[in-house]
Amino acid sequence: MNRTEKSKEKYRQLFGDGVPAAYATDPDFQDILSRFIFGEVFYQGKLDDKQRELITLVVLATNQTLPQLKAHVHAALNVGLTPVEIKEAIYQCAPYIGFPKTLNAINEANEVFKARNIALPLESQKQVEEDNRFDKGLAVQVEIFGDVIAKMRESAPKNQKHIQDYLSSFCFGDFYTRGGLDLKTRELLTLCIVSSLGGAEGQVKAHVRGNLNVGNDKEALITAITHCLPYMGFPRTLNALNCVNEIIPE
Repeated sequence: MNRTEKSKEKYRQLFGDGVPAAYATDPDFQDILSRFIFGEVFYQGKLDDKQRELITLVVLATNQTLPQLKAHVHAALNVGLTPVEIKEAIYQCAPYIGFPKTLNAINEANEVFKARNIALPLESQKQVEEDNRFDKGLAVQVEIFGDVIAKMRESAPKNQKHIQDYLSSFCFGDFYTRGGLDLKTRELLTLCIVSSLGGAEGQVKAHVRGNLNVGNDKEALITAITHCLPYMGFPRTLNALNCVNEIIPE
């Protein structure tokens, strides 16, 4: 198949037999979009459609492109992702984009779930309690990043040690320990989230290392970042790829 045929087939898999509304007003633009995203990018590398849709969801949540997010929640369900996997991917954004933007994305997902008769709330994926969220979070943090965590905590100024505690208990304790998604998936999604933020190259590099430590190789990282390209543009994509190449030289 050529890329036009591929794009039509992939679009049907994701969204069904409907025609994008933009064809009525901007057909040339819609052709460029569809053929690039669904005829090229979706076929680059070895990630499957479920992984690609999770990546798409977190980048759209980060960018707050909410109409497209809603469409891709439908697509995520259509390719076989569970409501729990979709929700957990969106929840994973919170430490990096903040609660208000994450709640906006959650509301979009909830509207889709209600339209498709998916009962809410979903089954809880919580795996920590108040008395162990710090310890369990720190353990996951060390699993991902290794000895650098102890050094980071030790070197933090006294008046900023609470930030290190929040990282361990909130970011890693409250979110990374949750069920629904495995550690490799959460860490790959986090790389995509921080890449799409822009200006967070220090965190991108850290999460390149983290991805390597949990078993995501360079080709998986390149494919994931490539999949972000249509949603976050070339500047942020190239910056993220520069970070990957710096940490994992060819």
